Amino acid sequence: MDAETQALPRDARHRVDRTRARARYDRASVHAILDAGMIAHVAFSVAGQPFVIPMLYARDGETIVLHGSIASRLMGELADGVPACLGVTHLDGLVLARSHFDHSVNYRSVVVFGRARAVGDADEKAAALSRFVDALIPGRAAESRAADRNELAATQVLRLVIEDASAKIRSGGVKGNPADLALPHWAGVVPMRTHYAAPQPEAGLADASLPPSVRGLLAANEAIA
Repeated sequence: MDAETQALPRDARHRVDRTRARARYDRASVHAILDAGMIAHVAFSVAGQPFVIPMLYARDGETIVLHGSIASRLMGELADGVPACLGVTHLDGLVLARSHFDHSVNYRSVVVFGRARAVGDADEKAAALSRFVDALIPGRAAESRAADRNELAATQVLRLVIEDASAKIRSGGVKGNPADLALPHWAGVVPMRTHYAAPQPEAGLADASLPPSVRGLLAANEAIA
């Protein structure tokens, strides 16, 4: 058992009990995995009925920015501060073993516990949406129009405070049964990457040249190809 896990009480809601060596509790690991993602699954319960909603998100310091329609009942429940749990996972590779039992995947995941609060101040809401856009693609907020008064009024913006969080990471190769080494089956890792395709400009653009944010995204995409 590692020191960080050992320091957590057994009933800590974010304690990882299975494959503890893969657990990380430091904020740097948690933030890095959150920052690399765009989609989170947000779970909470209303009157005994559990819900899980896939949502775009952005980390902003020790909070996670979520947004949706002001008319959404579930967004309203979250805004009331019910206990919530948010999960993000990245798949990094298929781990193919000689046995069915030892097949796996390499991954990075985070589970966050906290409560959300509604952002009511118009300036704070506009800043949160700007941060949201820049989380999708850095620099994009400055290249596009900010939300107007009507759009802000129609949008529910939430900040979910990161109260507790744990990361879990699996990397490396096959961890199989030594008795299987003589079997004639191929084993190894097939890495997985996310790549962006060629941008498709909207019809009727006066200037179809790519903005800096998109050029930067494509450059980063080429660097990891």
